[in-house]
Amino acid sequence: MIAQSSCPARFWRNTTAINYELAPARLPWSAVDPDLIAFAWNEAEASEITTVIASMVPPDGAGWEEKHRFTTEVTVLLAARYGRWACGWHWAVGEGGGGGVVTSWCCASHSVGGPAATAANVVASLLEWRDWLEELAERFEQLAPPIGADAEDRSWHLERAATRLVTVVVDRTGAECGWYGLCHTVLTWFLSSTDMGPEDAKDAVDTAIGGRFKSWTTPSHTLIDAVGEKIAVDLTGVRPYRDR
Repeated sequence: MIAQSSCPARFWRNTTAINYELAPARLPWSAVDPDLIAFAWNEAEASEITTVIASMVPPDGAGWEEKHRFTTEVTVLLAARYGRWACGWHWAVGEGGGGGVVTSWCCASHSVGGPAATAANVVASLLEWRDWLEELAERFEQLAPPIGADAEDRSWHLERAATRLVTVVVDRTGAECGWYGLCHTVLTWFLSSTDMGPEDAKDAVDTAIGGRFKSWTTPSHTLIDAVGEKIAVDLTGVRPYRDR
């Protein structure tokens, strides 16, 4: 368990889809790594997908269920067109978006409006999500322990990576509702990027966080350091040294 949340039940609906294979928090790093999955984007593609999405927007006066169905259908469309990584396009910051990182979208209730504006918001959100994945890939490469590192050196790199990645997520989400879910995913993806199996990576992050991150609460530096050290020690058996 990551943490107890006081967020309403709809929080979880906003972070998933009917098809759990298209829930961004459940995707392995191999499904979202931009270095593995090309994304061809130009004006013609932007125009075409915007037109298609605009045609899918529910009419004025549509209720929450119709708007939520639209979000799900767009997710299926984008994932089929570009790859499963695209399902994170609406993983937005705060309670409405499920504690994600996207700012161009809020939630179905507030972001679905006129066809042109809604389609433009979807496209902006998709590109914002892709930029986030590309940023993560760069950070992961910079923070990864070097090949051939001994246990002590690897421990230092793992602690440093964890603390920096948690800090980045806090900064980007404002530690609003459910932010720790994105944090858990980012740390799992990082460990997976170092050739750790996804389940082992998830278990390591589960153990390190241990329910200590909370909605609407910025973790202290001491807590962030403790989580980083827990990951490092559990995975290497060596406490990271402090003289760098």
